[in-house]
Amino acid sequence: MNGTARGMSPLKITKRPWNARGHADHGWLYTYHTFNFASYFSPNPLHESFGPLRVINEDRVQAGTGFGTHSHAEFLIWSYIVSGELEHRDSMGNLETLKRGDVQFTSAGTGIRHSEYNRNPHVDNHFLQIWAKPNVKGLTPSYKTAHFKDEEKKDRLVRVVESTERVSEDGKEEGPIPLHADLSMDASILSPGESVVHEVVKEGPRNVFVQLIMSGRKQPGSDGAKLKIGDVELSEGDGAYIEGVGDIGSVKVESVGEKPAEFLLFEMNV
Repeated sequence: MNGTARGMSPLKITKRPWNARGHADHGWLYTYHTFNFASYFSPNPLHESFGPLRVINEDRVQAGTGFGTHSHAEFLIWSYIVSGELEHRDSMGNLETLKRGDVQFTSAGTGIRHSEYNRNPHVDNHFLQIWAKPNVKGLTPSYKTAHFKDEEKKDRLVRVVESTERVSEDGKEEGPIPLHADLSMDASILSPGESVVHEVVKEGPRNVFVQLIMSGRKQPGSDGAKLKIGDVELSEGDGAYIEGVGDIGSVKVESVGEKPAEFLLFEMNV
């Protein structure tokens, strides 16, 4: 499926339907996997990784439960909190409770151990767990949390993470979180009838992935949030692999549903 921008050659857009993703209901964890993960496997190479982007899990963690302590190494891992609370504790001594608008980032590097737990006894947590492959091995593990208000994301794209090639690692509290990969991630809450345009962050071959976040456990009917990219329409939970963006220079995203559409937009090298 194709779309165009700036009147140039067409983009190649491959829809990733919400219910074609990997899925598991463990009782305490209700999850969808965009890419191959755990027991889910698809032979489609798009579903193994997309550039450095390796994992997008849309997780719902039951109240009073969570992920026990486990290990990671050589991955960039971040959590985008949609609703509820999630406690993060790790072997670097970090302990905090994340809420809506928070993005918690860990560069696992040579190795860390952490746990993620929903301590709230009444309210489930909804978050997106995202992993990317670093372009440098053997990094010293690091940790950063940033907060992005809904008002910041309303009808505009807000840069949440960005390559260290394009943003300084000077420890500033504000601005995007730096990471060691040729990858950026924006977030937006787009009102019905509004649109945004993402301009590529770097010249050369570039791809984009868009994920429309779900409001519930199942995709709603016609009254839900919807996006349009080129001639491809996404409903809640759907994603889109967009190839050939570097030739065109931009991607336009329109909100065509009945409700505001909260989505993530990733740009990366091919």
